[in-house]
Order: sequence, then C-alpha cells, then structure tokens
Amino acid sequence: MIKKVNPQVDFIKLENTILNFWEKNDIFKKRVALNQGKKPWSFIDGPITANNPMGVHHAWGRTIKDIMNRYKAMQGFDLRYQNGFDCQGLWVEVEVEKELGFKSKKDVEEYGIEKFVNLCKDRVRKYSAIQTEQSKRLGYWMDWDNSYFTMSDENNYTIWAMLKKLFEDGKIYRGTDVVPWSGKSGTSYSQMEIIEGRKLVAHEAVFVRFPLVDRDQEYLLIWTTTPWTLTSNVIAAVNVSLDYVKLRAADGSLYYFAKENLEFQRLEKQFKEKKQWIDGVPKLKTIAQIFKERGGYEVEGVVKGAELVGWKYIGPFDDFKAQQELGGYPFTNEELKAQGMNGVNCHQVIDGGKDNLGNDIVVAGEGTGIVHMAPGCGDIDYQIGKKMGFINIAPLDSEANFMDKFGWLTGLNATKKSTVEKITTDLKKRNFLFYSEQYPHIYPHCWRSGDELVFRMVEEWYINMDWRDRIKKIVGDIEWIPEWGQDRELEWLDNMGDWMISKKRFWGLALPIWEFEDGSFYVVGSKEELEELAVEGWEDFDGKSPHRPWIDKVKIKHADTGLIGTRILDVGNPWLDAGIVPYSTLHYNDDRTYWDKWFPGDFVVESFPGQFRNWFYSLLALSTVMEDRAPFKTLLGHALVKDETGREMHKSWGNTIWFDDAAEEIGVDVMRWMYANQNIENNLLFGYGPANEVRRKLITLWNVYSFFATYAAVDGFSPSKSNVNKGDLTILDRWILAKTNLLIQQAVAAFDVYRIDKFIRQFEQYLDDLSNWYIRRSRRRFWKSEDDADKQAAYHTLYHVLLTSIKIIAPILPFMTEEIYQNLARNTGKSSQESIHLSDYPKIDKAEIDLKLIQRVDTLRKIVELGRSARNKAELKIRQPLAELCFHLDDNELVKFILDQKSIVLDELNVKIIKWVDNSNILIEREVKPNLPVIGKEHGQYLPDIKEALVAMDGNKILRDLNTTGEVTLKLQADTLVLTRDAFLVVTSSKQGFTTESDGGITVGLTTELTDQLVQEGVVRDVIRLVQIMRKNANFAVEDRINIYGSFDGTVGEAVRAYKDYFMNETLTINMVGEFKPSEYEDTFKVAGVEVRLGIDRV
Repeated sequence: MIKKVNPQVDFIKLENTILNFWEKNDIFKKRVALNQGKKPWSFIDGPITANNPMGVHHAWGRTIKDIMNRYKAMQGFDLRYQNGFDCQGLWVEVEVEKELGFKSKKDVEEYGIEKFVNLCKDRVRKYSAIQTEQSKRLGYWMDWDNSYFTMSDENNYTIWAMLKKLFEDGKIYRGTDVVPWSGKSGTSYSQMEIIEGRKLVAHEAVFVRFPLVDRDQEYLLIWTTTPWTLTSNVIAAVNVSLDYVKLRAADGSLYYFAKENLEFQRLEKQFKEKKQWIDGVPKLKTIAQIFKERGGYEVEGVVKGAELVGWKYIGPFDDFKAQQELGGYPFTNEELKAQGMNGVNCHQVIDGGKDNLGNDIVVAGEGTGIVHMAPGCGDIDYQIGKKMGFINIAPLDSEANFMDKFGWLTGLNATKKSTVEKITTDLKKRNFLFYSEQYPHIYPHCWRSGDELVFRMVEEWYINMDWRDRIKKIVGDIEWIPEWGQDRELEWLDNMGDWMISKKRFWGLALPIWEFEDGSFYVVGSKEELEELAVEGWEDFDGKSPHRPWIDKVKIKHADTGLIGTRILDVGNPWLDAGIVPYSTLHYNDDRTYWDKWFPGDFVVESFPGQFRNWFYSLLALSTVMEDRAPFKTLLGHALVKDETGREMHKSWGNTIWFDDAAEEIGVDVMRWMYANQNIENNLLFGYGPANEVRRKLITLWNVYSFFATYAAVDGFSPSKSNVNKGDLTILDRWILAKTNLLIQQAVAAFDVYRIDKFIRQFEQYLDDLSNWYIRRSRRRFWKSEDDADKQAAYHTLYHVLLTSIKIIAPILPFMTEEIYQNLARNTGKSSQESIHLSDYPKIDKAEIDLKLIQRVDTLRKIVELGRSARNKAELKIRQPLAELCFHLDDNELVKFILDQKSIVLDELNVKIIKWVDNSNILIEREVKPNLPVIGKEHGQYLPDIKEALVAMDGNKILRDLNTTGEVTLKLQADTLVLTRDAFLVVTSSKQGFTTESDGGITVGLTTELTDQLVQEGVVRDVIRLVQIMRKNANFAVEDRINIYGSFDGTVGEAVRAYKDYFMNETLTINMVGEFKPSEYEDTFKVAGVEVRLGIDRV
C-alpha cells in the first residue's frame, strides 16, 4: 500500500535515512553485481588532492562523475568505480610544515626527512578518509575499498617505466635555466604551475639612469618593478624601429627613452575603473610629469632605436665582485671566461628582437622602451643572453637570499620590502635613482605557500618536448566538451617549453635518475631493474615505498662503465603522478588483458582553468610515451565555483563554503541539482541564496509526489490492481504521457553527449507542465468520491508519470528519488527492484510521443498564460469572472482544438464565453514607427526622405509586408531602399474594452466590462479562497469535510446565497450554520468591505 506523505520535507534527514538504507542493504554492491560481465564503460577519475576537507568546489566535478556513472549503470554497463587520491607534492608538504611551525627547507632537513615524509603520508591517509566520508555524503558511488593513491608503489614504478622510455629515446636531460623559484619552499616551478599563483600586488618600481660611456651627463632611462635584479644587470635592450627622444632635463642631463612613453598615461584605465588596482596606490605619473616636477625639460631631438645599439654604459652595481667575475657567476661559462668577459665589460645596448611568435620583445607604453636585462634573473633575458653570447649573473641562493660577492646585500632576502628599500636608498645615494613609485601589477607567487616567487638560475631535470607533434596527433582523437577545449590544448602544445620535471623537495615521486662520477646518468625503469643494478643500500630499501629517504640509500653500478652511481635527491613534478593513472590504475604492467578491457577511458572530467597545461597535458603526454594513443575518448571540462557575488572563495576572505556545511544546511540533492543545472562553460556562483531557489523547485516535485501519495493512500489505489483502458484516458492524460516519453528522449540525448545542464532546463519545464497544468487541471478527478474509470485513469497516469520521471532523474537526485521509489514501487509489489538505482533506465516509446497532441495542449496552455498576463496588465484578479475571451490563431486545426476544449480555458481564466476572431487587429492596435538609430546607421544620408515616405505609407501595409516577406520597399526620389524588420518598432495597445497579450503567433483579448452578476461571483470566489486559507492554517487534510459557523451579511451574504452549491463544493462544506460559535479554527476577515467572522470544524 502506498503511504501518505508529509508535505513538509526535511531533505537532510531524508538523505541520511537513504544513506543508511544503501549501506545496510549493500545496494551499491548489488548494482555492481547486476552489471558484471556486461559491456564495459570506463571512467577514469582525476584524483582529488587528499590534503584538506572538501569544499563545495570539489563537489561539482564529483557530482558530474557520479551522475554519469549512475546513468551508465542504469543502462546496464559494467563500471570500475575507482576513485583517486592525489597524494604527493608541495601542497601536502606546506600543510605539514605549518603544523610543525617550520619556516624553511632547512627546518625539514634538521627535523629529519624520514619523519617528515611519514607525516606527509599520515596527512594523506587522514584526509583521504575524511574525503571518502564526505563523498559518500554527496551520494558519490565508488568502490571505496579500491581507491587508488598516487603515492602507491604501482603508480610510482609505472612513472619509472615511462621515464625509462624517454631516457632510451634521449629525451631526459639536465639543464641550466632561469625558472620561477620559491625561496620559502626552496624549489622551482614549471610553466604549468606558475600561472596558478598569480596575484595582484604593488611593487616599488624604480626609474634608474644608466650613465653612457664617453658621453658626459648622458643616460639611458631604465624602469623595473624588481629593483633586486639590477644587481645582476648585463645588457639593455631597445626596439630598433622605435623613435627615442633626446630629452634635456633642468640639471643639464640628457636622457634617452622611447618617444611614445613621454606623455603615455600608464595604467590609466585600471586606475579609473579601479580594476586590477590596489587601494591606497596613487595614480601613476607620466614621465613628462616627473621631469616637470624636477624643473622642466626640453626635447632636443629623436633617434631611432637602431642608432642606440652598441652604446656602452655603466651598470648600477658594477662594484660588486659578482659583476667582475670572468665567465659569469656562480655558473661559469669557460668559453666566455677565456674571452675575458664579465658583467662590467658586457654592458651595452642590444636589439631586443622578436619572440617565437614574431612579436617585439621591447615595446613602448609601460616603462621607458629600454629594458634592463639580467640573464641570470629572467627567463626571456636568459634566452636572449644565451642566444647573443653574454654571461649570466645569478644573485640568489635557494632561500632567495643574495649570495657571496654581492657586497652589502649578501644574506638579505630579495623579496623582502626592507631589502628593496635598502636598494632604493643606495641607488639614490649614488645618484642612479631617478624616481620611485608604487606600481600595481599581477606577479607570480607560490600557489601553495603564498610567498612571492623570484626568477633564479638553477640546474633542473627536463623532458625534451621536441616530440610534441606526436601528442598533437592524439588530441584530435578526443571529443572535447566544450569544443574549444581542443584549440586551447593545441595552443598550449604549440607554445610550451621543455617540461621541467624535478623539484628540490622531499615528499613526492623519487626521480629514478642515478648520476655517476664521469657526469653521465642512468634512468632505472622498474623495481626489478633497481634490484639487479644495486650494489649498496638494497637491504635497507627493500620493503619500503620508493620515496625519500629510503630510495636515496641505494647505489647502483653502471652496466657499461662499471661506475657507482648515486640517485639525485630531486623529487618529480606531481603532474607526472596524476598523468600516469590510465596505466598504473588499469594494471598496465601486470595484467594487459585487464588494461585492454578498460583502456582508453570513455570519460574524464575536470575543471578547465589550468588543466590544459596540467592534468590534461600530462595525461596526453604520458600516454603518447607509453602507447601513442589517447588515454580517454571524451573530456568534459567545467568552469570554476565562486561565491554568489562572483568572487573567488578564499579562507582569508571568509567566503569559503565547506562541503560539510553546505550538505547539512541545504542538502546534497539541492547541491547536485545546482551543479547539474550549471552551464559548464560559465562559473557557478554558489551560495545559500541560489540554493534556496533550487530547493523550491525540488519541493515542487515533492509536492506532486505528496499530492499523489495522499489521495492514493486514502483511496487505496494499487497499480497492480489498476485496469485502465486506453479509451479511459483524457486528452490531458495522453498529453502528459506523451510529454513523459519525450522527456526520456531528451534525457538520453543529453546524457549521451554529457550535457546534463541542457536537460535540466527541459526537466524543469516538464515539472511545471506536470504540476501547474496536469495536476491542477486534474485534481477534481482525485477529489471526487466516485471510484469510476476516470478516477482510475487519473491515478494510473500520474503513477506511471511519477515512477518514470523519478527514474529519469535518479542519477541527478539519488536521495529524493529513492525515497519516492520506496513508497510508490516497493510498497505496491515485490516484483520491482529493491532500489531505484537497481532499476533499468526508462526506455523511449516513440509511438507514445504524439507531437501533434503536445502542440495542441501546449497552445491551449499558452492561451491561458497569455490570458493571465492580460488580466495582470488590467489588474483584474483571476477570482473576478469576466464576460468574454477572444483569441486569434492562424492554424485552423489548432482553432478547432481550442474550441473543443473551451471548458478548460473558461475555467482557467474564469470567463463565460470564448470566441475565435479571424484577425488580431480586432483586439490590438498596432502603430508602426521607424527605428531611427538603425535606419540612420544604414542609410543616414536618406533619413529625412525615409521619414517622409514612411509617414505617407499605410501602417497595415508595412505590417503585412514585414509578416510576409520580412522587409519593406521604399521608393524615394533618388533611390529605392529595402528596409528589414529591425528598421521598425511596432508599438501595440489594446482596443477599447479589451485587455490583450500576444506572443508566438497567438493573440488573446479579454473584455474588461463588469456586470453586477460578475462582481457578485467574484465576491464568492474571494470568500472561498479565505476559507481555503483557514483550512490550511488549521492543518486540515485536503480531503477533510467541514462545517462552517458564521453569518454572511450585506453584499457578501447575497453573493454566497446566490452561489451556495458552488461555495460548498469548493470548500468541501457539509453544513453551513448561520451563527458563529467557537470551533477548531476561527478567523475574521474583510471581503468587499464587509467584515466576516467564521469558525470551522472537521466533520
């Protein structure tokens, strides 16, 4: 038997009940068993970082994954259900360092690497357990006893095998480069990672003058936002095609800089709009303003940048020993040393040239058009210096402190404000500083520790990516959702550099690279190979995970040279860990049959921003190395989750919403609907305000279910005993059944292309059709006491519709649909599956999709909607009866259907007569006006003639032409013009005596004159509404019959007496007693100016 349902639903309580039901009855395991051995559908999980509890941003991707898994499972596919945890890398180390109160790498080394690494492992285990429970709360069905961890031996050794292949192809090398570096973390950052940590900051920017050699009181004007790099300046670059001014200052000094920069308004837009700006930073001055404040200036001439090339200058820190070191410092170029080159004698102006895309490296605008270059402190500087044969001076150690040979700066931290202030003071004291200012700009920071990055010259390990064309070939084998994702990935592959894979840290993949005394190196490809080559430390390592410090103890003997090698101390880039999972998790190394079954994955999901250069890139690159095959067939990328105002969520801003908080505040079905409904290309603005809007939609579904269950329980309806003939179905029954089958078709179409967001809008429209049209139009069929064929048809239809629709959306709303299913299906017979999630996905019955019937009923409903809108326009409430509705349609078949179903329109709009009119002009006045801005833009020279011609034309003819051909031809004295629809504005108004509305080829008009009889009926309807409110407030059941106690006087009494039978039927009243008495519920209200006091009792 179907049970009555409380219309007041507690989603959170319901969800926890269902979670217990699933666990107690092993529903997930039963689903897996049902599909075992059937056609596989392979989903590869992008591992979640097991480092903190989940936020609501984690739940978007996980919801999409679970929706697709549940959908495919209901379709009968065999799934793996393997969740992944990302375990290794700096993000975990940073959190452990915080817990220990560490400030630098040295603290870790003093504490002990083994203890530190074990704490990192413990943290991963702790938070993977927390995230597991949170994911279960989300309804995320996974085989939680079989999650993969990127710190596992299998994952690490599979990466070893991949690196071995690259080594054998000659693609692994150790190189010197200038890379982003975190002094706090003591490690470098790859191109992929640097973009993640960009922040808006204000730096002390300086204008500095470089004295020109053999040119008395003549200077190059230089500008930089990183004054610390001036210590290592080697060259200055110009654009040979730009004009440079010779500007004489008030003190007689002559300056050279780009002519365009003299009056250039720097960051003018940012300051005006306060975007990309920092409070408290004043507006930037032009260079001209700065000179004027120093007594004025005079421009003495202009030279081309090409004329400056070769000029020698004096650097601002040439007294430092580092500037005087032959061959550079601290990395010595022996060839340049032999030539006697050092920083001091390298100082000259060079042609900055162009980048690899053909763009000028030196441009006018911000700065001065002359770029100071320190090849040991900047990536572009380094490439130019290397190409042109200049030395490198690299000033910073691993903590971003100045090294020896930098004079008074030695030991100071380059990024500290106090250090910058000391440099600025020194430059001013020695007459190098021209001007300093606060300059706001985006600058890279460590995306985990938060400290400002520097560019530092270091030795790191790289993969030579000259085989990128192989990767690009497999990109085309993938379906990218959205489509532009493919172009973004190809763009990254076209422009990326070699892949830096090493980090000078502790917790992560221990790169399997062993170095030898002769400078050679060897990559070990497996644990077995390591054991075979090991000559020392194997016993200490055996049985341990391949991590530091255990792996560091193993020494190997080179098979060819016989030299003994030691492993490099670097760990690997963590994107190697996540990129190898299509191989490590599918048993590539030990069970190729299993791998062949599940590879490539059918589907992966991840947030787009950043992943083109991170996970997507690593997946594609590593799979190319292993098999030259795409590791997945379809990739869906979604945007970001921000707060409801559009701001990024940050703990420091106090706007972060943690998953647990949201789950217990609004419920996860509401959250899942929000994620599923979001256009994947747009950021999701998550907050409790938007969540409440979604909750109201889900309550509509619950109300539909509650309505059905309440009446089905009262009447003892049983679907197994229901015997309804097709002839018993009403038009509305057939319409909603057709719409339900259409909904299945729409759902399958959307799910099959992974665009759930497009289906949600279709379901919401369907829910509105079901709730606000089918049920509202059919409720009297459930109310009536006769248990006839019509009532059984209504029950049969709504039961089938509800059961089908909850199965359709079960993958999206797993909790609510399970609750409804248990009552509708499990309580009415044991032949149904134990859980809705063990059911098959509904099949499309195309024969039931009657599109013509759908169009007819939809048109009928549209007329009602337009009628309601017309009432609102005239401020005529729906309870006030009106005399007549007129409508116009061009389709004669639809007109006949509307007139056949006129009782519905009359009832819905509370009118007495419905009539079709053959011309909408009977109802609406239309005035055609020229859209002058549009016409003027196209035909400005003819505008006066056009206005005159249009005034002379018949407005109805213009409308006819627009409706038939979409254009109007005007004959002017000078020419003939054709104007399209957008050249006109059509202003409509209702004809006298009507209130009208028009849309989509349908026009509706309602008469507005009210007779005394119509007014009286309106009063009765008002009283009925107030009694219904009393019933609701008294918590009476919808089927309860009542007695009413109280007198109706004056116009109200006349109205109630005139429509007594109607009043009693609508309020389910058995007796009306003409005198008030205390009752179960009492109220006093005013209707038509008359005060009414009533009491009601249940019979």
